[in-house]
Amino acid sequence: MNGVRAKPQEPGGISHRYLAFLRGVTPQNAKMADLKRCFESAGFGEVRTVLASGNVVFSSRLTSLSEIQDLAEHAMAIGMGRAFGTVVRSAQSVRALLDTDPFAEFSVPQEAKRVLTFLRDAKGARPALPIERDGVQILKRLGNDVLTAYVPHPKGPVFMAMLEKAFGKDITTRTLDTVRKCLAAA
Repeated sequence: MNGVRAKPQEPGGISHRYLAFLRGVTPQNAKMADLKRCFESAGFGEVRTVLASGNVVFSSRLTSLSEIQDLAEHAMAIGMGRAFGTVVRSAQSVRALLDTDPFAEFSVPQEAKRVLTFLRDAKGARPALPIERDGVQILKRLGNDVLTAYVPHPKGPVFMAMLEKAFGKDITTRTLDTVRKCLAAA
């Protein structure tokens, strides 16, 4: 991991907890121990990976999400030879979102998977919502987060194609259960 240097941080500054959701990570293309080492080499503290799908919980005194995202991607490029698209949220903001029970206002089938999509930045498209098709409901955009529910479909994960068409590919998606597990690890 040579060559990765954390941006100098003010000594004694307040450290915040963050959740990083990496796009496209699977056990076949990235080892969680390698991701952990990359985040540590970038100067992040108390680094933990959650599940094997590119979820990283860590501390930093940095507060700019775009700066943290760029630093994490740079560290992966140096340490692993490739970077995964990274979307970072503060643990505090994710906790606030989940505390609102964001799906409660919608009529979602009980068997539907509830999904949070994290947009990298606010510049993305803003389609008229809700969008409904093939058992997928893209329900609402809350800042840079999108609520979706879907019933598994014989065509496969059609919800991902719909989300990418609506918001582009600079996104990453997690089930509500996975987000809760990541937050619990924070």
